[in-house]
Amino acid sequence: MTGSVQRPLLFLDVDGPLIPFGAPSREYPTYRSGTEPRESDAHPLLARIDPAHGPRLAALPCDLVWATTWMADANECVAPRIGLPELAVVSWPEPSDVDERDERAGLHWKTRGLVDWAAGRSFAWVDDEITDADRAWVSTHHRGAALLHRVDPRRGLTDPDFVALHTWLRRTAGPHRPKDT
Repeated sequence: MTGSVQRPLLFLDVDGPLIPFGAPSREYPTYRSGTEPRESDAHPLLARIDPAHGPRLAALPCDLVWATTWMADANECVAPRIGLPELAVVSWPEPSDVDERDERAGLHWKTRGLVDWAAGRSFAWVDDEITDADRAWVSTHHRGAALLHRVDPRRGLTDPDFVALHTWLRRTAGPHRPKDT
């Protein structure tokens, strides 16, 4: 039977992984895009997004999904800058719907929503706020394979991050896919 295995998802945050921030003494490189100058004025940090990330992300063996507070704006402001098509977007719960027990336990407010959205499908999550509490919760509550990959927000996505993602996704999406854990 062919085509019965779905490709893994890659949940992608914007602030931190794509837009680096927080390094007080470092001057970030900026990149030009074909977008209108008004867009850069409205979102001055967009110029920090490396356009090379788009082709590298698109080449990964997965289905990309925005998992960011930018929500649909990621498709309007970020995707065109890096050459990505419109992607699916995770809708987040209202702050009043977030379980306070999760916060006290150190669980990121996105974690439950991503596991629900994945619905058992294998996924990688790229964010700058992932902790061991998130990894432990996902390993207990998600029946598919999962990689929770924390990116240093001061540097954004780097070559080692892409290598880690590519290696895990190839192993997970490949013909000899490991048993979901």
